[in-house]
Amino acid sequence: MHDFNPLYFLEGGGAVVKAIRDVDWAKTPIGPIETWPVALKTTVSTILNSHFPAAIVWGPDYTTIYNDAFRPILGNKPEAMGRPFYEIWQEAWDEIGSIADRAYAGEATFIEDFPLEINRFGRTEKAYFTFCYSPLRDDQGRLAGLLDTVVETTGKVEIQQQSRVLNAELQHRIKNTLAMVTSIVNQTLRRLPNAGPVKEALMLRLTALANTHDALTGTGRASAAIGDIVSGALSPHEASQKQMTVEGPRIRLSERQALSLALAINELATNSIKYGSLSTSVGDVRIAWSVTDGDDGKFQFSWEEKNGPIVEPPTRKGFGSLLIERVVPGDFGGTATLSYDPSGLYYTMVTDRNQIVDRLEH
Repeated sequence: MHDFNPLYFLEGGGAVVKAIRDVDWAKTPIGPIETWPVALKTTVSTILNSHFPAAIVWGPDYTTIYNDAFRPILGNKPEAMGRPFYEIWQEAWDEIGSIADRAYAGEATFIEDFPLEINRFGRTEKAYFTFCYSPLRDDQGRLAGLLDTVVETTGKVEIQQQSRVLNAELQHRIKNTLAMVTSIVNQTLRRLPNAGPVKEALMLRLTALANTHDALTGTGRASAAIGDIVSGALSPHEASQKQMTVEGPRIRLSERQALSLALAINELATNSIKYGSLSTSVGDVRIAWSVTDGDDGKFQFSWEEKNGPIVEPPTRKGFGSLLIERVVPGDFGGTATLSYDPSGLYYTMVTDRNQIVDRLEH
């Protein structure tokens, strides 16, 4: 028959078990280790056998017990085992003390990327943590402490901050490049005979690209809201927007989809102003998009013209037709139909819902 081991809950606890054994717990407010309540022993066993950073804060003096995974978060601080939590993190207690107090009162708190000024390597540094303070109860069900589960996110946050700076610089440089290209187009075509239509088409296309670029880089993401893309593509045609209806849910598109759709909308608008519904004061255009649910859900974008001149198919197809009939559906992984109905031009592009990057925004 084996003798009972009163410290059974330390088994499998890793390197910190030695630190636990070295503490004279009888001199702490939580008392000798052999007399700890079952609830505390069970929680200690749980964190010691976990690879997730965790610390127990127990008793009236916020006495600390931590696991191996928590040790790197402490850095070179003096040994923290058995010391008050507020003493270990005294430099940050003004920020986290009230959160710990709420856990002691029975309220759990979860915070992501929380910034703290801490000192763990002989100097003050700004670090970020995602953590949860959860209330702990003793054997009688009374609130007795908290469980701190935490991961340091300093590296992730710093990368995000650097990305925002680089993104802003990239946005500035691309704007300058587009402005330079626009200037070159102006200077190159200014004195060429019969270059007016070509210049106008190029300038409108460059404007659509510039506005789409703003929508993409303004969010710091490689996607953009379709509403912003449509608005940006239509902005050069402000005078005609009173005759347009735009509607659809909040959806985000990938960079490639956003750029091709913006150019397509610009082509459709330019064509409509010259030859279609927007060439008359009574014509109107409906721009709409939708998403259906289910495993076979679809995304559909449509451009519909009404009350304009009688539509006739073009005698030849140029860049605009190639763009809206082939490039756009290719970038969306779908199909497109361009119909020259006498009552009005109609364009629709359909693809599977899973082709949309972020689908619906809430």
